[in-house]
Amino acid sequence: MYHSYHSDPVVCLCCQMRFLLLFSRQGKLRLQKWFTPMTEREKKKIIRDMTAMVLSRQPRSCNFLHWKDLKIIYKRYASLYFCLAIENQENELLGLEVIHRYVELLDKYFGNVCELDIIFNFEKAYFILDEFLMGGEIQETSKQMVNRSIEASDMLQETMEEYMSKPAF
Repeated sequence: MYHSYHSDPVVCLCCQMRFLLLFSRQGKLRLQKWFTPMTEREKKKIIRDMTAMVLSRQPRSCNFLHWKDLKIIYKRYASLYFCLAIENQENELLGLEVIHRYVELLDKYFGNVCELDIIFNFEKAYFILDEFLMGGEIQETSKQMVNRSIEASDMLQETMEEYMSKPAF
């Protein structure tokens, strides 16, 4: 299905996600997004389980795992692992596409994103994620629309910084 205001094909996609984790090859957590309420203790346990499970897998292994009542989809890009948990009845390939789209958005903003970009600009990484996903579902499928939102936010931030740096008299 195509909309006239988008240059990307837009498909009505629903993929109920539980969480998204980014961690390094050393197991250091770089970003976490939880789409369902959990206690801090539960989150820490999940993070430990996911990093141990994913990092122990062979490089050419399947990127899909079953864990408890969820499907875990992970993908390594450079030194970062992107790990997404979805409901058991959801499509794994859609989950993989969600990860890939997020990486494309990060690449567009940072110009070939790397772990240091996430470490030093984590607020922007979260902002980009929030423009793309909301409440565990895809909010915007168009890369152009997400990029426009990010550019508008950057312009607003620059304007505010200029305004705040001027004398008040």
